[in-house]
Amino acid sequence: VLVPAHNEELLLPVLLENLNRLRYDKTCYQVCVVADNCTDRTAMLARSAGARVYERTAPDQRGKGVALQWLLEQIVADGVPFDSAIILDADSVVNHDFLTIMAARATRGEQAIQAHYTVLNAERSWATSLRGSALAAIHYLRPQGRMVLGGSAGLKGNGMVFSRALLMKHRWSASVTEDIDYHMALMLAGQQVTFAPDAVVWAAMPGSLAGAKSQNVRWEQGRLETVRRYVPQLWRAARTSMAQGRWRQTTVLLDGIAEHLIPPFSILMGMTGVALMLAWLSGATGARLTAGSLFLGELLYLVAGMALVGAPGAAYRALVYAPFFLIWKIWLYLRVLFGLERQGWVRTAREKA
Repeated sequence: VLVPAHNEELLLPVLLENLNRLRYDKTCYQVCVVADNCTDRTAMLARSAGARVYERTAPDQRGKGVALQWLLEQIVADGVPFDSAIILDADSVVNHDFLTIMAARATRGEQAIQAHYTVLNAERSWATSLRGSALAAIHYLRPQGRMVLGGSAGLKGNGMVFSRALLMKHRWSASVTEDIDYHMALMLAGQQVTFAPDAVVWAAMPGSLAGAKSQNVRWEQGRLETVRRYVPQLWRAARTSMAQGRWRQTTVLLDGIAEHLIPPFSILMGMTGVALMLAWLSGATGARLTAGSLFLGELLYLVAGMALVGAPGAAYRALVYAPFFLIWKIWLYLRVLFGLERQGWVRTAREKA
């Protein structure tokens, strides 16, 4: 179990205690923590919890991808034996059967697996409730559909499992979108990521929009950069795959293109809401029906995801704040799109869940 950690003394002990209580043979797994450019007690607390700790100090080389690649190189150099590696964020916890579920899938030959990644503190505020509702659709419902259609579930940055062979073949990037970069490398190499809906990883999210700003800027900035970088590569690979009659691989690649070109769900829903208001003001029946049908479909998609994950009542009540969230998200997205917000890797502020 690989845990990249930068000044995580607040929440890392919670994860390590959680991992020590998993229903799995303790002799069959080891927790390895990279204390990356830490100035607090992260390394000390990790050691006291029984983790194997590596301390890295390189102030000019920050970021999760860099830390992960360095950690893997240290583990291999030390001769630590492993068949698969699970990557978890330091502010997370997992369900008690997590390792059992992932080990069974790895034994069946699955090389890259994504767990169901959701919100730990969903009922803390309306902002975290809305984030949990959005992730129910994006991190649970959508990957399930992709598996049915033969696509790739995608990597969400937390709760990811890889075989040793894959980790030795593909390096982690130094960008702020290391998970997307890794997924693209796998897709271009013909490797599908599967989805494990019953393996759950919860992570604490900022309780306010102000606290979530840096995280969202980083995500949207990274999304726009990956569109420019990867869509042409995916399209060329899809054409080659199609010409060779490799239809399964073609499906995976075309699905990857669609994922990059479709706007974030919150932006899409916000734009549809604006279109619905304009159509209503225009009085045109056809426009009203079209915009209304699109908005209803998106709303049903959101509610279906919430229902499938068993969202609490607070999540449904928080939907009344959705218009405010959508306006904020569109404003932030436009600022990123026009270069008014630029964000390198900045650690998101931690709060007790």
